Order: sequence, then structure tokens, then C-alpha cells
Amino acid sequence: MKFNKALLAAIGLAFSVGAAHAQIKVGVTVSATGPAASLGIPERNTADLMPKEIAGQAIQYIVLDDASDTTSAVKNIRRFVDEDRVDVVLGSTTTPNSLAMIEVAAESRTPMISWAASSRIVEPVDDVRRWVFKTPQNDQHMATAIIEHMTNHGIKTVGFIGFADAYGEGWLEHFRTLAGLRGLDVVSTQQYNRTDTSVTGQVLQLISANPDAILIAGSGTPAALPQRTLVERRYAGKIYQTHGVANNDFLRVCGRDCEGTFLPAGPVLVADQLPDSNPVKASALTYIRAYEAAHGAGSVSTFGAHAWDSGVLLEAAVPEALKVAQPGTAEFRAALRDALENVSEAAGAHGIFNMSPTDHLGLDQRARVMVQIQNGTWKLAD
Repeated sequence: MKFNKALLAAIGLAFSVGAAHAQIKVGVTVSATGPAASLGIPERNTADLMPKEIAGQAIQYIVLDDASDTTSAVKNIRRFVDEDRVDVVLGSTTTPNSLAMIEVAAESRTPMISWAASSRIVEPVDDVRRWVFKTPQNDQHMATAIIEHMTNHGIKTVGFIGFADAYGEGWLEHFRTLAGLRGLDVVSTQQYNRTDTSVTGQVLQLISANPDAILIAGSGTPAALPQRTLVERRYAGKIYQTHGVANNDFLRVCGRDCEGTFLPAGPVLVADQLPDSNPVKASALTYIRAYEAAHGAGSVSTFGAHAWDSGVLLEAAVPEALKVAQPGTAEFRAALRDALENVSEAAGAHGIFNMSPTDHLGLDQRARVMVQIQNGTWKLAD
């Protein structure tokens, strides 16, 4: 009888352990509503297209909306690590939300792949950020592209208006530093909130400084407000936006007022215009075909591609982590972190990822192009 009880207990333990490790759990927090919804909706849609199985292991995605709110983003990641016991967290959409989440990721020793742009999310790779990775190009990476374009087109003076949060502040810091190195004079800087309905005062200040060009450091549809106000006030210089506006909702809201605007973007935005020799074209088109098959022609956005690329990273890293431990354990989470840090030549929709212990983004110059808005669509710039 003792033997039978022991045998039954052992079988029960083995069954429970097997059930706990039957799948990899992925927590996804995304800004599908609120001011960042135009970014978050294509990311949420893309989560449905991500791998359902990797290396024979089933993947379960637990998707929550954080409504573009930092408190909700932290609440979501807390639920993921405390209740759902996820193996990895994806998201969130915006820089403020992602920055608010990284302490929880580190504290719980759970790898996190952000879909937000600021380099502050992953730099420097310290004891906290060693658990955090991201897929969007860094703001300074894209700022360099803008400044090169400006200097090549004879621009000497620049005005700046950006979000009054970590996204806008990070862009101002990097842009001002890089502009100074290239001899560009930033003659006026202004801020506004994502939820503001008027920026007339800030725009009048910018125009009074008479810059050759103005950079708007916003994202999603809220970035259209300063653009439309500049046009309304008959600003005659060049207008630049960041890669934070590279979706069709921005084009819809901005309308004719964004005609002629320049911005840096991931190659996926104009993949069909790239030469066949471009190393990102094939992988970018793979995402575009998958997304448009589900949501219709012309529906793809660069923000959904950031989510897709986190799936690319998982496909590269999970097989290596499974050699070390089983899902549902601290050992697997640590092994997955280590594997993500060693991803090499992974072809995503936005670029080729090569991670390292000091680089948790892993993108290079292949991950950016300059684009101009022409006739209400995206055109690869000269």
C-alpha cells in the first residue's frame, strides 16, 4: 500500500509538472485604446499572427490593453508575473509605459521585449535593463538619419516641438546633441501633451524664430496637431516628423497638411519600393503579406512590424533556451534572457537583429530609410 501511494504520488507530481510546462506563456500589454491606439491596434492585430508553436513548444499569448496609461501597464505586467507566471513579456506600445514596466521585469527576472522607441528603455544595460530588450529603432538612430537629410539639403537652423514626456524629451536630448555636432542650430524648443487640443502658442513661438526646418517629435495621431497648426499659420520651411508617425491613421488625420513631410522609418514602410538587393526587403514583405492577408491591402503599419519582430526574436531564442530548462521555471526565463542577448542575424520586418551583452536592440543602418509623404502616401526619399 505504501508503494502504491508513493507511485501514485510520483505519477501525480510528474503529471502536474508536465502540465505546468505544456506551453510557453507570453504576456502582451498593448495600448489598443487611448491616445496611442493608432499604434497599439496594429500591434494587437499582429499578436494574432505571431508564432503559435516554436521548436515543438506551444505558445500561449495573454493579451491585455493598458489604454495608453502607465499605471495600467504596470498593473498588467504585475498580473503577468504574479498570477499568470509568464515566461516573457511583450510591450508596451509607448515609451512612458515601457519605462514604467522595466523595474517589474527585473524584479521578477522575467525577460521583456518592448515595442517602444526610446533608447532609455535598454540603455545602459545595467542590472535592471539586462532583462529588457526592444525592437523599434532607437531615437538617436533615427535622429542621425534626419540630421543627415537636413544637412544634405542646406538646412542651418531648426525648431523643435515634442511630447512633454519621455519620448519627446529623449528625442530633444539626442537631436540637440547630434545637431550640434553637425553644425545645426536649434533655435527654439517647445513641448505639448499627447492629449492637448491646441498648440497655437508653441507654434507661434517656433515661427517667430524663423527656422529653416521644424522637427515634430510625437507619435501616432497626436503628432498631427502641430503639423496642421504649422500649415494653418503658413510656415514655409521644411517639416520633419519622427518614425513615431509611420502609420496610415496619421496620414488620415493629418490629410493634406502633411504633404511633403520627411521622416525616417523602418524599411517595412516602403518595402515594395526597395531594390531587391536590400537585405531587409524579403523579411519585410513576409510580414506585409501576413498582415494584409488578415486585414486587407494597405492596412500594414510599422508599429505592427515591431510586434512581429519580437516574434522573430522569440523564434531565434526559444530553441536555445529549451536546451537549458523547461518553460514555467526561473531557469527557463534566465535561459531565454541569455538566448535573446545572443541572437545573431535574425531577419525581421524592420532590420537584421544582432544582440549582445551591451546592445539589447541589435539593429544597424539597415533598419532605416528616409521617407517623404507624397500624394497622401509614403515614398522612398532620394
